[in-house]
Amino acid sequence: MDSAFVNLKPGTLLAPVPAVMVSCAREGEKPNIITLAWVGTICSEPPMCSISVRKERYSHALIRESGEFIINLCGQKNLKATDFCGVKSGRDTDKFAACNLTPVSIPGFTAPAIGECPLYLGCKVESIQELGSHDLFLGKIVSMGVNKELMDATGKIDFSKADLIAYNHGAYYALGEALGFFGYSVAAPDVLSRRMKDLK
Repeated sequence: MDSAFVNLKPGTLLAPVPAVMVSCAREGEKPNIITLAWVGTICSEPPMCSISVRKERYSHALIRESGEFIINLCGQKNLKATDFCGVKSGRDTDKFAACNLTPVSIPGFTAPAIGECPLYLGCKVESIQELGSHDLFLGKIVSMGVNKELMDATGKIDFSKADLIAYNHGAYYALGEALGFFGYSVAAPDVLSRRMKDLK
């Protein structure tokens, strides 16, 4: 039987992925921002994330030496800054100043969060794994912040207000409408109806 697939050379086909701005800094120096799409959640308890950075990037040494990084999730209003921070080097550009971004101090961190972003995850480096083109920084999430405007009356995060963006093979995309929720395939009809209305 003929396959519906065309076999291709192995590559980074996984998509879409989040586009984030990662802030980092060495003590006494100006902070920097690097835009990354190679980012992922890897553990719930303890909460952990990973980022992958090329050795030649300016931020690689900052993260390795400081032992920390802050993942700033990006919304549509952050799109131009997100792209700019991915194509300019912190060696010769103050990206906070160039993009009119506000550094926000986080207790226990040298690196600041980005005030204009909807959410941040403050991570401490647990390990570094050399992989090839990129090194993987395994980070334990020890601090987290959410813009007050995203919190609803019940104290939950309303992610629809964040207007988060995704990256798909060289292009940025807005997220579309919600199609379901975890467990919707086995939910009782009344629960399904109610929850789907909440997601609209």
